[in-house]
Amino acid sequence: MIENAEEGILSPGGIRGAVTSLLARVRGGDLGSVPVIVGLVVIWSVFQLLNPVFLSSRNLVDLTMQCAAIGTIALGIVLVLLLGEIDLSVGSVSGLAAAVLAVGFVELQWNLVVALVAAVAVGCLVGMLYGFLYTRFGVPSFVITLAGLLGFLGLQLWVLGETGSISLPFDSWIVEFAQQLFLPPWVSYVGVALVVGAYAWTLTRKAQRRTAANLVSQSYREIAVRSVILLVFLLAAAWYLNLSRGVGVMFLFFLALVVIMNFALTRTRWGRAVYAVGGSVEAARRAGIRVDRIYLSVFALCSSLAAIGGILAAARLASANQSSGGGDTNLNAIAAAVIGGASLFGGRGTAFSAVLGIIVIQSISSGLTLLNLDSSVAFMITGIVLVLAVIVDSISRRTRAASGRA
Repeated sequence: MIENAEEGILSPGGIRGAVTSLLARVRGGDLGSVPVIVGLVVIWSVFQLLNPVFLSSRNLVDLTMQCAAIGTIALGIVLVLLLGEIDLSVGSVSGLAAAVLAVGFVELQWNLVVALVAAVAVGCLVGMLYGFLYTRFGVPSFVITLAGLLGFLGLQLWVLGETGSISLPFDSWIVEFAQQLFLPPWVSYVGVALVVGAYAWTLTRKAQRRTAANLVSQSYREIAVRSVILLVFLLAAAWYLNLSRGVGVMFLFFLALVVIMNFALTRTRWGRAVYAVGGSVEAARRAGIRVDRIYLSVFALCSSLAAIGGILAAARLASANQSSGGGDTNLNAIAAAVIGGASLFGGRGTAFSAVLGIIVIQSISSGLTLLNLDSSVAFMITGIVLVLAVIVDSISRRTRAASGRA
């Protein structure tokens, strides 16, 4: 029985097959998430050696909660990067959405749901305006969103009024959601089982469809091995976080947005069109894709996600003020998307790029805070990591181009 098990794990459809496939992709220039994961391991190892508190359960819970707001904004940046465009105004849009939420809910006494819908709607309208200006007049996205950065920052200050700061009630459910809501341990374990079950079912269905079409597909052994590895990893992560406050619901909300967007990008006609446009606009147009609609929808989604991120940030701080969405919000969101693997050249990246990238960004920030180092060091280190990520992306593009010519 041991021999049979070993044969199954090391067979072409088991771990050996998965490793061989990964190495083949790396040699072809498709590095995927490998550089980010390696970099994250190095960052965590260094900070843990310098301060044993870094990998404590309590600090990791704080780190996950810090990822949610800017990670959501970074998810929108991933979308525009897939088109080879950029949005420099996500910080201002997130601050404007926070201001609309605070003024509507606190000063105008709107129902909280109405205030939330209004804040997200403002973000969506901003994105639609960008899309219209881009597709109708051909104004570069860099210029449009740079103007938006300034204009919507001014609008945010005008909405907040003379006080400049509005506190959200601590007993409101949006603040409780962002600060105090954590899953009970047993719910987190059940959730892990459901996630892994859905993952295995998705891979199995995909393998069945490819087999029916006489295409090469993953073996059931490989699917089983991958599912078991994922199950062990997620259970260990949930158990460790549960040693402190547990798994934050706001972080799960961010992950849910990522999963939904990943499904839209990989399983829908719209998602395939986004990658097609990012790869070659002219080829996509000749293939019958409504390119203008793709640009419009992506800009609208990006600004909507920026608004949601601004709402989460305001709820976590229980306040909206003149600095909401300011500071390094723009820089961190764009850096997270690029570091996570979204290409600046368009057509390459996944929704999970936002998750990996923001974990790297927040890990650097958290580690330096524990070491009592100045924020200037965090900016310099983040800048270095960003440049390295772009270099890796450029090298992988050249490698793929060389492999294609060969």
